[in-house]
Amino acid sequence: MASSPENNTSLSVQKVTRSESSQAKKSQHAEEAIFYMNCRAAYLTVLKSSLENIKSKEQLSLVLQQAGRNPSQKTVNKYWTSQTTTLNFDDFCTILKKEKPATKPELLEAFGKIDTDNTGYILHDELYKILTTFCDLYITTNEQCCKTAREKLEVDSRLRQQQFGSQAETSSEGITLPVLKPSPRILRKTDHKLAPTKGDSRTPSRPSSSQSCKASLSTTVSMGASSNRNTKLIEPDTMKEWQCAQSKGCFYLEEDGEIISHKYKLHLPQRSTVCITIKPLNVRQVEGKSCHCLSVDTALYILKENETQENLQLVSFTEQQNKEMFGWKGELGSGVYWLLPFTTGCRLKKVKPQITAEAKLVYRGEDGELALTKEFRAALLDIFETIDLDGNGLLSLEEYNFFELRTSGEKCDEEAWAVCKENFDMKKNELTRQGFMDLNLMEANDREGDPSDLWVTLLSLGYNKALEMTEACPFVIDIYAEKCKPRIKAIYLEAGSWQLNRAICKSVVNKGEAKVMDGCENIIIYTYKAGRRITSVIENKSENKVIIHVNNEQSKNCLSNRGLPIFAVEVAPKSMMVSQHVMPLNEQEEWLYNCVHSLLR
Repeated sequence: MASSPENNTSLSVQKVTRSESSQAKKSQHAEEAIFYMNCRAAYLTVLKSSLENIKSKEQLSLVLQQAGRNPSQKTVNKYWTSQTTTLNFDDFCTILKKEKPATKPELLEAFGKIDTDNTGYILHDELYKILTTFCDLYITTNEQCCKTAREKLEVDSRLRQQQFGSQAETSSEGITLPVLKPSPRILRKTDHKLAPTKGDSRTPSRPSSSQSCKASLSTTVSMGASSNRNTKLIEPDTMKEWQCAQSKGCFYLEEDGEIISHKYKLHLPQRSTVCITIKPLNVRQVEGKSCHCLSVDTALYILKENETQENLQLVSFTEQQNKEMFGWKGELGSGVYWLLPFTTGCRLKKVKPQITAEAKLVYRGEDGELALTKEFRAALLDIFETIDLDGNGLLSLEEYNFFELRTSGEKCDEEAWAVCKENFDMKKNELTRQGFMDLNLMEANDREGDPSDLWVTLLSLGYNKALEMTEACPFVIDIYAEKCKPRIKAIYLEAGSWQLNRAICKSVVNKGEAKVMDGCENIIIYTYKAGRRITSVIENKSENKVIIHVNNEQSKNCLSNRGLPIFAVEVAPKSMMVSQHVMPLNEQEEWLYNCVHSLLR
């Protein structure tokens, strides 16, 4: 039955009304999110954590100033009475909602009340100019305080990771593709100075005694020695006859503790049974020295690309294990898949550098010409082995550009590559090992033997001053397909971003054990255990953000990616996020995971 024009008009009006209401709600949520971000930025400029309380009038005045307010003593006394002992973060947010920042018209009105009885000392035009200039300065300073506080919070991502986490997963269905992120070490190319270690940001801020818990959940898992707990990766006998594709890659540790790595696209021309594996790559065997890379855990998340690249769906991940190798075997349909490498950060993390003599990179021979030292040449060969992603012994322009993006934040275009071809050894338009060596020697000559730029390259690739790779972990991915030729290609070199975090959360929810927090049915803790890894995920089904206190003090022989036995995690409404990853400190011994998640008031 056809609908009448009146009904169509009514439906249209209803749709428009609902749309406008939805847009208004989104706008309100966005404004609230910006407000709370500014609140936290100001708070963390003065205090070490949002869980730490304001303990004095002076601190209250200072955090208000950092939030762009200019409180009088009367204002401070209004919120800090004789009965006040502390104020928490929520109290601070409430105060900021009441105390709006002064506007330029308000300031001009206030200064206009200054006695102007024509004494002859200051002309009206001059007074107006002074007052206007002062107001402009105040407004600018106000905005700059807020901006500086936000920038400090954004830069110090390690503080967010340790105290609140940074792996939130919202309920949105789509996954936004990653944005290419150049290395933050780009700045070193200009000043050749290392960024200072932000040791203070790793100091835990434990909830004060005034913070009480209204719900909690304890999880205990006893694990045997990892050597006896492997989930064996069963490879078919006919694997040798399957068609194979391989690519190398690397995890790199950033200054703030964040881990970046290559991201890949896998193309399958037809449906086939496949076996996908990932393992650390020991690029150089040194007698008498164990490679730290082999102890770093690796995993690979497999996501299916649908009609649009924004919508990726988790297929599975590599949870079967054979020594250092992790793999997955199953059937995949034809199409395009994303392969996202992952490491927990339990083993690949920032460590305090040992005081060692700086390795020599170049020297002058008897003829006065610069040459690379034996130790530096060996390191360069290892680097070449790592960035030669397809393993053909040559560097293509794409492979070289991943190296350039990591070390300088720039890319080499076709014209510049043609210049390289004229000056350095190449085969089939790809750079040879010798050409790569000569390229680095040229850089040393350009600086007349000053190794500063060479050290920038080495440090950004995870090497320390003793030419040891301590803040990077190369890996290799192998894909075997029974019925077709698989193709794999590195697309990005960037941080995990939220599509990887979403995949991790979903895998833990799908395969882990779920427990509802006692006294709070909206908080669910999921715990997934594998051969040598335990991951916990917190889901917040409520309409409000929650702060979860996490205590690992009763765990034995455990290593958390948080680096702290006690920390707090803030979970947004209607979202889930990784609480922590835990591995055994000593894999040859049993380990006990004993974690208490508590909801703070």
